[in-house]
Amino acid sequence: MKAAELRQKNVDELKAEVTQLQKAHFGLRMQKATQQLTNTATLRHTRRDIARAKTILAQKQRDAAAGGAKDSAK
Repeated sequence: MKAAELRQKNVDELKAEVTQLQKAHFGLRMQKATQQLTNTATLRHTRRDIARAKTILAQKQRDAAAGGAKDSAK
């Protein structure tokens, strides 16, 4: 998933996306362990998608917290 697509989502949708990606990654790891996984590159892609989604989620949460702090300071 592209970063631009993730930035369009809100915090709740990003949390759901991270959870969904983690479940998919777990399934792929189990397939690899049982030697059923034919394309091992998908593990790398899902791992990087998880990191990308978590990064954008953290940015959005930090921006929301900074925005809230600015509003309370006024």
